[in-house]
Amino acid sequence: MSGFLAWIAGSGVVQGLIIGLTFAYLTTVLVLNAVAKTETKTVNGWSAIRKAGQPGNGLLVRAALQKALPVVNVFEEAAYWTATRSDDSHQRLTGDHAYRLHFAAGQLPPTDAFWSLTATDTVGYKISTNGGRSSVDSHSGLATNADGSVDILLQPDQPSGASQNWIATPSGRFKLMLRAYLPGPAIVDGSYQIPPVLEVRP
Repeated sequence: MSGFLAWIAGSGVVQGLIIGLTFAYLTTVLVLNAVAKTETKTVNGWSAIRKAGQPGNGLLVRAALQKALPVVNVFEEAAYWTATRSDDSHQRLTGDHAYRLHFAAGQLPPTDAFWSLTATDTVGYKISTNGGRSSVDSHSGLATNADGSVDILLQPDQPSGASQNWIATPSGRFKLMLRAYLPGPAIVDGSYQIPPVLEVRP
C-alpha cells in the first residue's frame, strides 16, 4: 500500500488533480459571474437583480444569483439595489468626496413596510466611522426641503445642516445598499427609479 501511495505521489496524479480542480473552480466562478452580470439591471448607477429567488430560474441562473446574493428574498418581498460609483463622474465612491442623493417630493422608496439606505465596505460589511451613523431609513425622521424633497448627504464629516439626513462614510472606498421591504407596485413593475448618487463639488 505504501508503495502504491508513493507511486501516486511521484507520478504527478495528485498535482494534476489539484491543477484540474483549480481550473474547474476558476472557470465556474467566471461563468457564474458572467451569468449574474447578464441578470443585473442598472439604472441611474443603481444595480439590482430582479430575478433573484424566483422558482422559474434555471439551474445555472439559480447558482449564479445565489453566489451574487447568498441570502435574499424574491424581489416582490424585498428589493435590493447597490451603487458603487457616482452617476455624474462615474468614479468609485470614496470617503475623499461628499455625495448627495436627492429624492423629489413624494419620491422616497414606496413600500408597505420600510426602506433603508446603508453605506458598507466594498464587500458589503458594516463600516466603522469616527462619528455619525452608517444608515438611514424610513423611520429616521428625515428633514425635508421647502419643496418637499429630501436630500441625503454622504460624507465623512457631519454637515452643518440636518444631521438626521447624514450618512457617515469611511475614509476609503465604499458602496451603498438600498433595501425596500414589501416594495410598492411602482418598484415591483420597474417604473420607480432611485435617483442618482451625485458628487457634491465645492
